[in-house]
Amino acid sequence: MKVLYFAWLRERTGTAEEHIELPEAVKTGMDLMLWLKQRDEGYDYAFEDPDLIRIAADQEHVEADADITQAREVAFFPPMTGG
Repeated sequence: MKVLYFAWLRERTGTAEEHIELPEAVKTGMDLMLWLKQRDEGYDYAFEDPDLIRIAADQEHVEADADITQAREVAFFPPMTGG
């Protein structure tokens, strides 16, 4: 699975994108965030408040509890503003 990080998530993780093999226990976007937090301090800092983070699976916005097991790409990004 391709995982993309945008804005301050990219800065905190130190990477814009990576390819991972989804662990069997990871089923949702929230599961993935919690799994990523365990990698190192940068990921822990990036995902310290999962409620602030938005998720897209295959370029479609999804809720944190959405099943991502069939997604080819998951993106994490901060809330967006604009008008």
